[in-house]
Amino acid sequence: MNLAVTLSFYIARQFMSATISMLMALSGLVAMFDFIELLRRSASRPEATFGLVSQIAALRLPYIAVEILPFAILLGGILCFWRLTRSSELIVARAAGISAWEFLAAPTLCAMLFGAVATAGISPVSSVMLARAEAMDNAFLRNGGGPLALHGGELWLRQADRALNPQGIAIIHAHGVELHDTQLTARDVSVFRLDAGDHLLSRIEAARATLARGNWDLEDARSIGPDRLPEAPHRVALPTDLTVGRVQDSFASPDTLSVWTLPDFIGLLERSGFSSIRHRLHFQALLALPLLTATMALVSAGFSMRPARRGGVARMIGGGVATGFALFLVSKVAAEFGQSGALPVILAAWAPALSGLMLAVALLLHTEDG
Repeated sequence: MNLAVTLSFYIARQFMSATISMLMALSGLVAMFDFIELLRRSASRPEATFGLVSQIAALRLPYIAVEILPFAILLGGILCFWRLTRSSELIVARAAGISAWEFLAAPTLCAMLFGAVATAGISPVSSVMLARAEAMDNAFLRNGGGPLALHGGELWLRQADRALNPQGIAIIHAHGVELHDTQLTARDVSVFRLDAGDHLLSRIEAARATLARGNWDLEDARSIGPDRLPEAPHRVALPTDLTVGRVQDSFASPDTLSVWTLPDFIGLLERSGFSSIRHRLHFQALLALPLLTATMALVSAGFSMRPARRGGVARMIGGGVATGFALFLVSKVAAEFGQSGALPVILAAWAPALSGLMLAVALLLHTEDG
């Protein structure tokens, strides 16, 4: 038993060293191409200096590292187990009666630890840095004025309307939405106030609205209700739990939100009438990351522990790399189906990792017992 524990720690140390080296190499390679692309886009913009482009690229680096982590574990695991197999260390261990399941437990736990740290620790930091990078990108390298501009400055949302009814709902439609520092302004605003049974209680038409300090400030607003004449234009304050930042985040990429804030923000999106599919899919993908990294570690072991004397090592390692690419492709395709609503969000996020895990277990059973 002591021999198996010692061997497990030794293999885990080799695995972590190879994985970290591979993660640094792949992240640096991808970041270099990202930096070159940013330089190309900044060529026609004099205000985008070399220092600014370097800052944007540096801010994107943690996000790139999290995205590339499963691949780094796959390639690092293949490199680690291939070295141990070529030096006959794994062959001697198995000849001594140590099962592959015993000495693979520690590397698998290390891979899961990498995934858990990436989800709980690195992902929140990378989301903040990515949000800053995208803000700088929009300001200096793109023509648009932010995520709201992509929707033509038009806004639909739903929120609680407890001022009129404890279970009431207010549906807001606005045109010409613009951001000014910490305020959001809109023109030609319509507010439909409904009760719990979705029956119309009143309608407000306002020439202008401002979102600030927990209220919609409606100017020149006329309130229209069933069986009564419109009121004279006046100012109306409509309470809301929305903020300018939350409205911006609803249109921005889910990658710019921390895993710790996503559950509450998803609930806010659903209460406000925004689609939360992208955010729910991203949240589930972050939760599935530890399982995916463990799967990649087992896949690398299943393809690279074949003894060198039997030949075909290059083919087996190539098969492992191809399988990793296939799992990555399957996860992206499943994510697209999940975003379109064709697949349940949980299935789209967890199915690639679970299917890869079953493949890895089958390979190891064949290697160990077949």
